[in-house]
Amino acid sequence: MSAGEPGNPLLDGGAHVDEEGLEASLRPTRLDDFIGQDRVRRQLQLVLTGARRRGQPADHVLLSGAPGLGKTTLAAIVAAEVGAHFRATSGPAIERPGDLAAILTGLEGGDVLFVDEIHRLPRTVEEVLYSAMEDFQLDIVVGKGPGARSIRLDLPRFTLVGATTRTGLISSPLRDRFGFAAHLEHYETEELLAIVRRSAGLLTVDVDDEGAAEIASRSRGTPRIANRLLRRVRDYAEVEASGRIDLDVARAALEVFDVDELGLDRLDRRVLEAVVDAFGGGPVGLNTLATSVAEESDTLEDAVEPFLLRCGLLQRTPRGRVATAGAYAHLGRPLPPPGRALPHLTPGAVPLFDDTEGDAPDAG
Repeated sequence: MSAGEPGNPLLDGGAHVDEEGLEASLRPTRLDDFIGQDRVRRQLQLVLTGARRRGQPADHVLLSGAPGLGKTTLAAIVAAEVGAHFRATSGPAIERPGDLAAILTGLEGGDVLFVDEIHRLPRTVEEVLYSAMEDFQLDIVVGKGPGARSIRLDLPRFTLVGATTRTGLISSPLRDRFGFAAHLEHYETEELLAIVRRSAGLLTVDVDDEGAAEIASRSRGTPRIANRLLRRVRDYAEVEASGRIDLDVARAALEVFDVDELGLDRLDRRVLEAVVDAFGGGPVGLNTLATSVAEESDTLEDAVEPFLLRCGLLQRTPRGRVATAGAYAHLGRPLPPPGRALPHLTPGAVPLFDDTEGDAPDAG
């Protein structure tokens, strides 16, 4: 797997992180080493093995799912499994059709082009990509005005791997041109435990079973978070303890870094506290909630709400966000009496918005 062309901001080949550096590379490079996502891994194995036996590039692959589940890792594995060069870029980096043309004409036969956040491609770029994916041809307009003419260039057969966290934002024409599409699910605790053990071995971290299980259970079903927490607990163990991670050290370290037993961080708890305390359990609109915790509404919708919804601590209703009984229990707050109407604001609070601000449109 080769790195991308040096000096080109649109192509970053994902250079290998030297194990002698500050942090070892924890990404698996083969499907056999990839932990979890058994269904997707099995399907992808069939696609890649079939392409390899035919001596052809693999079909275009679309990977979707929440951040940190392994989409970029699987894209690099696609290249490694078929013995191809790996080129990486992102949707926001490709602003004009000329940017895409520069990337595509620089590819060699069989190369794997990875486009992260592919749903953020501009529409004009996306339309140029259609013929490149389907016919491996590129239409370029030369000149302007009445003298402009179109030139069609033949491209080498390549494999496009697209990754997205927002499948619904990908247009149907683009989605239909992918030969294989897979959705990555959140990981079970047992799978995260295996990932923590593997990463600890690569980082030469001394962690026992209980310490590893504690880290895995607070990782929100996400390998990226599991590896990040492992590094932070390692720091605590080396500075405040003997260097070995056991259950007590893991719990103490995660408390220092504001990660509670469910995996909620400080922002997650601020959001829950705002819904329960400031808005009487809800309903409250997304924009109002974002203002109350001084965060962008996109941050809450993309980074906070999915996990709170998955944990059953928050509900999305037509009128807004509502805290569940589990949220009250997690925060240690008493449940309101049955049948009593919950106040929209706590007594004495000054409303930031009129009650008719329209919670329904931004309730999501």
